[in-house]
Amino acid sequence: MKKTVAPDAPASRTRDASTAARVVIDRETVELKRLEKRIGRIHLRQRLGIEADHATQVFGRGRTFFHIENWYSIHALIRLGLRALGLYQRGRRNAATLEIRHNTVYIPTLPEALHGFTLLHLSDLHLDMDPRFPEVLIERLQGLHYDACVMTGDFRARTHGPHEAAIEALTRIRPHLQGPVYATLGNHDSIRMVPAIEALGINMLLNESTLLERGGAFLHLAGIDDPHYFQVDNFDRATAHIPVDAIAILLSHSPEPYRHAAHAGFALMLSGHTHGGQICLPGGIALMTNADCPRRFCRGVWRYHDMQGYTSVGSGSSVVGVRFNCPPEITLHHLHGTPDQ
Repeated sequence: MKKTVAPDAPASRTRDASTAARVVIDRETVELKRLEKRIGRIHLRQRLGIEADHATQVFGRGRTFFHIENWYSIHALIRLGLRALGLYQRGRRNAATLEIRHNTVYIPTLPEALHGFTLLHLSDLHLDMDPRFPEVLIERLQGLHYDACVMTGDFRARTHGPHEAAIEALTRIRPHLQGPVYATLGNHDSIRMVPAIEALGINMLLNESTLLERGGAFLHLAGIDDPHYFQVDNFDRATAHIPVDAIAILLSHSPEPYRHAAHAGFALMLSGHTHGGQICLPGGIALMTNADCPRRFCRGVWRYHDMQGYTSVGSGSSVVGVRFNCPPEITLHHLHGTPDQ
């Protein structure tokens, strides 16, 4: 009788792992090919190339010269300094105290059917920064009423490396978001995250636009890819399907391209990125905003020519999971035609 020899277990496991890795790579290749057809070869190649070449660059690249989010050794020093001062735990508690803020936007030409249309705005979630954060966010989302949700980038904490933890946290949050959800990528996000995010029913706007509808009336909603670090925002593509006189809202991770947005005819621009400084002096005076634009555009309500704007201080925290004099926020933007509507 011929004796059957069992395969070597370690070698078998190695082959299985190798096969699984090839399946993942093949699936990602297919997904990126689909994305290329949608957003264009140049956009995809630029995004992937910059991610590979410059994602961890501390100095240079992007709109600002210094990128503290990429200087990981300094993050530990900041934590040590806060602990030495006895402020670290207080800062963590502050970072978990999400405020709900309301912003009323008056658009004179807004159709009557859209009066009171409300957008829930989440930004800079950095979902894998603190394992407590998703549950804190879910709790604060309960009982809110809005027509659509918009998210202005920075889903993960680091600017490179694995993103599975951020996607897993987003998976837990998604069932608690009402209505359609639209999002843009931030400077912490990889374009490789797009298929997984969209699989959750979140519509990514990568220099693209869509329509928001209520009662037979429409708003145009556009989103540009990260304008801060990767600088792959493209207003021509984002506005390609928006009529000249239409009411349009822009999602941009950073407020930095505010001039381009205003002259492109947008009525409202929603952004994040700055965290409002995150660690501020009393009175909310930011020590750093990490944005190449005047400080009045880096937090809250602002206006440039005929365009209104709002820059969220963010729902999550970056670099170090603490906040001082700058509580995180969830924002509800209420659209109205005139003050009495």
